[in-house]
Amino acid sequence: MINIETATYYTATKKYDLSFPSLEEDIDVDIVVIGGGFSGVNTALELAEKGFRNIALLEARYLGFGGTGRNGGQIMAGIGHDLDKVKKDVGEDGVRAIFEISDLGADIIQDRIDKYGIMADFCHGYGYMGFNGRQGKTLRAWEKDFKSLNSKHEIRYLEGADVKSIIGSDAYHCALLHMGGGHVHSLNLLLGEALALTGHGAKIYEYSPAVEVTYGERIKVRTAKGSVTANKLLWACDSFLNRMEPELHRSTINTFAFQCMTEPLSDALIERISPIRGAYSDIRPIIDYYRVTKENRLLFGSATPLLDHIPNDLKAWNRDLMLKIFPYLRDVKIDLAWGGPMACSPNLFPQIGSLPGRPNAFFVQGYSGFGVTPSHIICKILAEGMAEGSPRYDLISSVRRATVVGKDQFRPLICTAGKTWHQVSGYWTGRR
Repeated sequence: MINIETATYYTATKKYDLSFPSLEEDIDVDIVVIGGGFSGVNTALELAEKGFRNIALLEARYLGFGGTGRNGGQIMAGIGHDLDKVKKDVGEDGVRAIFEISDLGADIIQDRIDKYGIMADFCHGYGYMGFNGRQGKTLRAWEKDFKSLNSKHEIRYLEGADVKSIIGSDAYHCALLHMGGGHVHSLNLLLGEALALTGHGAKIYEYSPAVEVTYGERIKVRTAKGSVTANKLLWACDSFLNRMEPELHRSTINTFAFQCMTEPLSDALIERISPIRGAYSDIRPIIDYYRVTKENRLLFGSATPLLDHIPNDLKAWNRDLMLKIFPYLRDVKIDLAWGGPMACSPNLFPQIGSLPGRPNAFFVQGYSGFGVTPSHIICKILAEGMAEGSPRYDLISSVRRATVVGKDQFRPLICTAGKTWHQVSGYWTGRR
């Protein structure tokens, strides 16, 4: 099992020393949010910017304890894994509209950082990496699609020796450079957003897990020592829902991702690894993802490609993957390794909406491993739906949620079968 309390790069290098009280009274608000990660904090901040001031956010542990404080920090284009999987729900026009929305994430994050002066170390430069000509064909199609959105950023397909201009590795056949993407210190981003949220008058409570929710015209959330009564509720727990809401529990399944952090590296070695000081991922169905940090470290992460399991030695497991890409790092020490769950939906697309028969109880979940950038897009749209409604909210919330049958009894088997199918299907989708 993963030691969920293990330090991560983010907890070790955070710039904000924030703490919030636990809830020990009964309060009355307009909106209550359960979950203190990107989804909860971002949606609350979007609502606060719309004029909702009486908001309470409950976090079971501390802000960023979940996926927000364990991810790769990648800022990349897109929502979900494959928009064709939602075409039957939204149609061709809907897929195009979602694709156009999916390019907004980096600018939303940059605007948020600029507006509130958040110390998040945003660095531009992203490489989508391919191992063969089949993946190269996919990347050329992506180049055409990305350029069709009239991005102000450089977007350029690379092949052969030109790939070395952005990455110091012989492993790749091709790459797509997207200078609109990049990487960010995700925990500092979250904490800066939380500070901005409190500046709008919202209340945040840590170590205040919800123990009971009673629905109705007004919703009551009870914690161990207090309660919140609200007009509207948002479930924003993702992989840490812990079966609190059965309707949401049924439609995602948790798998795991793992990451390591090297010791500090020399400027020359960082320049060799990443001439653009950027972030990268390959385009296989289950990706390697990595980036350099402001402190001259390399973060490298992935998930098990077929058999769903938790490696016994996360440092060694991640190191082996890293050396396949950067064999010249064999003498570099690994200072930290960590992991955590990520909630996957059957179609690998985020889920938002309101609970059946409960129009004042909203939810967001199921980022399926791609959450840093999409959460900022999705939660802007979710806030529109919670506030006044919008065509964008109607579009995204119309994507149906399927039930993951047998997930509680057979989770490892279901995840293994899903990964195997995902990998095999990559051969005819241009991802293998």
